[in-house]
Amino acid sequence: MIPRVLEPEVMDTPDDASDYDSMDHSAVNRAFAADFFSACPHPAGPVLDVGTGTAQIPIEVCRRHPSVRVHAIDLADEMLKLATINVAVAGLSDRVTLERVNGRRTPFADGQFAAVMSNSIVHHIPHPFECLGEMVRVCASGGVVFVRDLMRPNSAELLEHLVNLHAAGANHHQRQLFADSLRAALTLAEVQTLVVELGFDPATVKQTSDRHWTWSAVVA
Repeated sequence: MIPRVLEPEVMDTPDDASDYDSMDHSAVNRAFAADFFSACPHPAGPVLDVGTGTAQIPIEVCRRHPSVRVHAIDLADEMLKLATINVAVAGLSDRVTLERVNGRRTPFADGQFAAVMSNSIVHHIPHPFECLGEMVRVCASGGVVFVRDLMRPNSAELLEHLVNLHAAGANHHQRQLFADSLRAALTLAEVQTLVVELGFDPATVKQTSDRHWTWSAVVA
């Protein structure tokens, strides 16, 4: 297993935001939204998106459900600038609220959200337990926590293969961002250990692609 190499917790340069936003995440985003609604078909209230980046996930989620409202948070100003543009262009400014908030220490009340979702933020956090705990805290009883992220490869050869396979048409900076994210990601076993510490069954965490794990759980 390759060691975990952390990357910056906040991607907050114009180049980072622009290159991230311009990468083709469409298939991954569609899969995320479809799987989220399989776990939570009819959210009975607002949904929190933790680490929204440029808001591609909230946009896809709102396109698939006519009444869902998403409160989307991120700590990177440059990401949120592009998110504001993307949401406006999608015509969803009345359904997607953007706010600069640290996902490890949110200002929200216990059980405030009907569901909490997050895509690809965990690998940015040195010690993710606190952030995952916040997601559970602000999710209503009976609500769903749905988290997906990259999974650290078990060898340098596999990492290179994944970069070549999934970032073949990307520029050098985009390929480097993807490789760095894979190195910073957690293993399946590491995530399972974290959710057990939060009081959940490790079986709620599963490998869901050649490079992703997903945690889907109902909050008691």
